Amino acid sequence: MSIKSFDELFAHLRAKKICKRVAVICPDDACTQESLRRAKEEGFIEPLPFHDADPATAAARAVEAVREGRANILMKGFINSAPFLHAIIDKEKGILPAGRVLTHIAVAEIQGYPRLLFFSDPAVIPFPTQEQRETQVDYLAHTCRRFGIEEPRIALIHCQEKADTRHFPYTAGYADIISKAQAGEYGRCIVDGPLDVKTACSPEALAEKHIPSPIAGKADALVMPDIEAGNVFYKTLTLFTQTRTAGLLQGTDVPVVMTSRADTVDSKYLSLCTACLL
Repeated sequence: MSIKSFDELFAHLRAKKICKRVAVICPDDACTQESLRRAKEEGFIEPLPFHDADPATAAARAVEAVREGRANILMKGFINSAPFLHAIIDKEKGILPAGRVLTHIAVAEIQGYPRLLFFSDPAVIPFPTQEQRETQVDYLAHTCRRFGIEEPRIALIHCQEKADTRHFPYTAGYADIISKAQAGEYGRCIVDGPLDVKTACSPEALAEKHIPSPIAGKADALVMPDIEAGNVFYKTLTLFTQTRTAGLLQGTDVPVVMTSRADTVDSKYLSLCTACLL
């Protein structure tokens, strides 16, 4: 059975008695501390805090704890992204294996949408190459399956439903991604595009436009064209709607909770819970 809401995620973690060790870098702000308290109180995590007058040193020590097996999740606290990411991607002491793509995935529970919606990338890759976009599809498919979605529907997003290689060259690669999905390169999943967000997520909009798509307006995941589209989508949801969100890095040896320092306690808590499932 697939997990269709964050409440169902909590129930799953409780039923499976899942508890992970979390290395937290500079948990000095109230929001991070409260999210850790809630997750620990639920029995989902055991936090391992790493403090230091120099945040880069704290980050290096936390990553070392992950490499040594003392923690199975890494979390960003009140630290700038630059030293945090540097510790992760360090070629000798980091947790990003050679050849792996580092990207970001968000999970959203949107009021009125009957399932969780996964999308990438709102935070890391400015303009994905074809190879990076293919990896995003692969990561999204894997994450959806961890949520019990046996055959995730993944939409390749564009501002319209036709490829426009003159103005938007990246859309030329969408057909190749679809072919690879049909050949099983990303495991069992359905990939289609280009679609806009409305035709990807609304059966009514898809029918109105008479567009034949196996996504059927029921997308589980969206691959955004670039970081601007992903970031604007994420921030529009969180600012103007009652959407609950989680955010994680993908490609690393362990799940990495990377939220904005401006994110809410709830978002940080949901990100921790999502990391516990992965």
